[in-house]
Amino acid sequence: MRLDKYLKVSRLIKRRTVANEACDAGRVSVNGKTARASYDVKVGDEIEIAFGNKTVKVRVTKVAETVKKDEAGDMYEMI
Repeated sequence: MRLDKYLKVSRLIKRRTVANEACDAGRVSVNGKTARASYDVKVGDEIEIAFGNKTVKVRVTKVAETVKKDEAGDMYEMI
């Protein structure tokens, strides 16, 4: 699954266009490297997102095309 879609489905970022812009701006890194929106997310990847002065770091535990709102938190674990 593409990185921008994963960020939207897991609800780490609210909209896919915003996720795409964050990737283009270099604010999203996967396994320590700046990642593009087209990066293929796999289980075990560590994603780091810079939100202004706050940074969120998560590890991917599940990849699913669709997920219910209350199950979105199961797709990742905070580090």
